[in-house]
Amino acid sequence: MSVVVVATISPKPEHVDEVRQAVLETVPQVHEEPGCERYALHEGRGVFVMVEQWESPEALATHGKAEPLTALSARLEGKLTERPAVQVLTAHPTGDPAKGAL
Repeated sequence: MSVVVVATISPKPEHVDEVRQAVLETVPQVHEEPGCERYALHEGRGVFVMVEQWESPEALATHGKAEPLTALSARLEGKLTERPAVQVLTAHPTGDPAKGAL
């Protein structure tokens, strides 16, 4: 079963554009990682939200140590109000299976 992750990135107001650009440049690299099923950037109310889906816990663990994410972390240093908030989620699908879970 896939692993769904939601990561919230909170940039300092003066670094919003830099953070956005850094993440946008990283997304295509992450898409090439083994096991990446979804890695999608969303923005709202002063934060960036990554919606991720990985084919397995192992793929997610590999992503956490992969070069694209470690390089992004270095680029974001000092530009965030706090560390990214990462939530690994368990789906509870109900109703239409195509609509009830990622």
